[in-house]
Amino acid sequence: MDRREQPREGVFWDIQAGRVPTPPAAVTLGWEVVDVDPESGTLDLAFDAGERFLNPAGTVQGGFLAAMLDDTMGPALVATLPPGYFAPTLDLQVQFLRPARPGRILGHGEVVKRGREVCFLSGRLTDAEDRLLATGTATARIQPMETPAAAVPPTSEQRG
Repeated sequence: MDRREQPREGVFWDIQAGRVPTPPAAVTLGWEVVDVDPESGTLDLAFDAGERFLNPAGTVQGGFLAAMLDDTMGPALVATLPPGYFAPTLDLQVQFLRPARPGRILGHGEVVKRGREVCFLSGRLTDAEDRLLATGTATARIQPMETPAAAVPPTSEQRG
């Protein structure tokens, strides 16, 4: 069995396998993994930007787009980490390029440079027609998890 066929471990993989609940923020954003390649440090996601994300102009409020970028870039790194480690965001920069309409938004995140502790990430969001909506960069720090993901109780939405 080669490495790609071996079961993966760590918080990202535990969420994907259903061993721990999906984080509430990801549930709120309608987070769906499309593709992940931990060897190259890339992750493709889809988000469901529903009407509850809209501002008075009828477009997705920028804070939700920033959260989508953060939830795209961070997990691209976290998918590469061993069990018991996490990488909180230290800095997040976002550039909004066009108004985002409600519906499916696609995110692509990648690890640009990984150090022993500090890592540099980039990401982009596109709409269903592949139009660039926003780009971002982030700095994250690899550290041991203080609270195991399994200890976080499921939300009421996850309990059903």
